[in-house]
Amino acid sequence: MAWQHIRIPRFGGPEVLELAEQPTIPDPGGGEVRIKVLAAGTGFTDTFIRRGRYPDFKGPLPFTLGYDLVGVVEATGPGVPVELAGQLVADLCIVGGYAQYAIRPVRFLVPVPDGVDAAEAVCIPLAYLTAFQMLTRYRRLPRGATILVVGASGTVGTALLDLARHLGLSAIGTCSASNVATVEGFGATAIDYRAGDFVAAVRELTAGREGGAGVDAAFDAIGGAHFARTFACLAPGGLLVGYGAQTMAVGSAGLASAALALARLKLWDMLSSFFGGRRTDFYNITARRTARPEDFKADMAVLFGLLRERAIHPVVIDRLPLVAAREVHIRIDRGGLGGKIVLLPWPEV
Repeated sequence: MAWQHIRIPRFGGPEVLELAEQPTIPDPGGGEVRIKVLAAGTGFTDTFIRRGRYPDFKGPLPFTLGYDLVGVVEATGPGVPVELAGQLVADLCIVGGYAQYAIRPVRFLVPVPDGVDAAEAVCIPLAYLTAFQMLTRYRRLPRGATILVVGASGTVGTALLDLARHLGLSAIGTCSASNVATVEGFGATAIDYRAGDFVAAVRELTAGREGGAGVDAAFDAIGGAHFARTFACLAPGGLLVGYGAQTMAVGSAGLASAALALARLKLWDMLSSFFGGRRTDFYNITARRTARPEDFKADMAVLFGLLRERAIHPVVIDRLPLVAAREVHIRIDRGGLGGKIVLLPWPEV
């Protein structure tokens, strides 16, 4: 039976995305399963990979895009319990999600609870796991602590706001004017970063706090020289976590600039005592999953439990077929989406 996927034969803009068809369904090998993909997440990281600028994946070409997926295990390979067949699972696959079928190693698959919407569930493996681990694995923030989310209307940004609300944290988020309502919808204070100096705005909003103006933790995916501005928003003893390099992804900064920014983070952390106890770190989801696979599975299970209980509310702004992948990437490149677009590989019956 023929099946479809989105392939890219070369790195570049959205125009490189092609809808391709394969004549036969692949069989899983040892330690693998075949997944019938029900929902494929899209996001900025996919466009980073598409451009050929993502440090953790450089090919080989051609390949199928898609960083995260949710689907049903349809077949198991040698060494895999046959009882897994029929299980709804999620995977952080890096590539391969924009497809009707995916062959995946079983070791990182996480069960998805019954009754959970697949399009919402696919928001968990990348966006919500990133947000949850940054909020809980580096420092346990007490209820009432204040955080700053730079780029708060993005997929990880909205996940940070949603989880902050669940954890009883106060949040400030930077965004464009068109996404103020999205940020405020999570109970956060929105700052239009184009309207003025967001550092001054943060310090004004937090003036008079016990221990000094500023936030207790800040999360920045922009990277490069922007880390310095976010660092300036920290209160004494605050924590900055960088988790991306958008300036490198879009070509406004090179690899050397990104490396320099990471070096600055390490230097600031080493010299914490000279900066009022302010600390810094960098989060890489793939490196952390490899180093701490038990945390990966445990945190995913917690998040799926919260989703099942409706304690968190992923923002899915659109559900589209695979053929719309190029249009989706055009929209992502324009920015300001305010949530996640999910590809549904199979026609709705």
